[in-house]
Amino acid sequence: MGIFDFVKSGVREMMIARPDAAKHLIVYKHPDQNVPFWSQLTVDSDECALFFKDGRYMGYLPTGRHTLQTQNIPFLNNLVNKFTGGDVFIAEIFFVKTQPVRGVPFGGPLESMEDPVLYEFVTPRIFGEFSLVVVDPVRFVVGYHGQCGGSGDNDVVLSWIKGKFFMSVKTVIGQVCAQQQKSLLNLGGMSMELGARIVQSAPNLEEIGCKILEIGNFNINFAAEDQKLLREANKARGEARRGIGVAQDSARAKQFELDQRFQQDARYVQQLAGNWQNYAAGQAMMGAGQGMAQGGDGSGVAGLGAQVAIGAGLAQAMNPALAAQGQPQFVPPHMQQPGAPQGYPGAPQGYPGAPQAAPAAAPSIEQRLERLGELKSKGLITDEEFQARKAKILEEI
Repeated sequence: MGIFDFVKSGVREMMIARPDAAKHLIVYKHPDQNVPFWSQLTVDSDECALFFKDGRYMGYLPTGRHTLQTQNIPFLNNLVNKFTGGDVFIAEIFFVKTQPVRGVPFGGPLESMEDPVLYEFVTPRIFGEFSLVVVDPVRFVVGYHGQCGGSGDNDVVLSWIKGKFFMSVKTVIGQVCAQQQKSLLNLGGMSMELGARIVQSAPNLEEIGCKILEIGNFNINFAAEDQKLLREANKARGEARRGIGVAQDSARAKQFELDQRFQQDARYVQQLAGNWQNYAAGQAMMGAGQGMAQGGDGSGVAGLGAQVAIGAGLAQAMNPALAAQGQPQFVPPHMQQPGAPQGYPGAPQGYPGAPQAAPAAAPSIEQRLERLGELKSKGLITDEEFQARKAKILEEI
């Protein structure tokens, strides 16, 4: 190369800037790494310039025109190539846009996700557009350069960003559904909330130094088979929850019934019986009385008498204090001894066991035998009972 060629080449390298044909690119890499000192580097108002050497970040220049010399840009000392006499430094220069990039469309399926409520694996699909800005140019270039640096094509860069964006959307959806315990079926009505959460925090985009500014026309849906799978799972879950609800309502109703019964028993004990023993004795007598009213258990007159005796015995056994104090006790007519006081003192007229104005005459032996025969013919007593009672009556002759 002659002197003219060297001078001509040097003049060419004196002016370094993003060419007009590359103004639209998010990242533009200067094609030549050998840059002479005293070159003039121009950084547009919507970008910054980054210097790298051997893949390591060395320095940053903001908007404006800069003369590349070590006196005013100290980090250039680390880029000097001593083999050229110190007149050239070696560096990769990247121009990175710092203004928002708007109207970036996106659409497609996310990776398979497990529904946190229905426990089915499905693949949501998202569509819309977003605006983004590079907030950390160094982190962006480090991540970008290792992926698709030098491509000179926004489509490649945006495709890489969209991949990170889809991962962020999946992360945010999982977080929201898990925190609120909502099924993926609810995503259709959560578009605005999810969009706001993604704008607020898109973790996978933060890793590469980008930030989503806004999301428009955000839509989430499912393929027909995934939609059917989720709806069937949700139906089964609804049936299970209804069964649980019915069981809980039944349990509450039973508990209410028991509480009411307890309150009623407590009121009766306090107001009528005076204590629990008296109340229990009264309940036993009432049970025996109900059995008598219903004709006993089919065992005839002997069974009826046994029920009365059982009721009286229970009353006396469950209220020993009453008997010990010598208070009047009710004695059923069939258990009263001849000549013994009837009923109890002060019993009202007409009440079982109350004193009568004139006691009825005792039936004769013929009448008793005749009555006994009638009971047998009606099937109210067995043959064995008939013979036993007959023999006992005849012994009185």
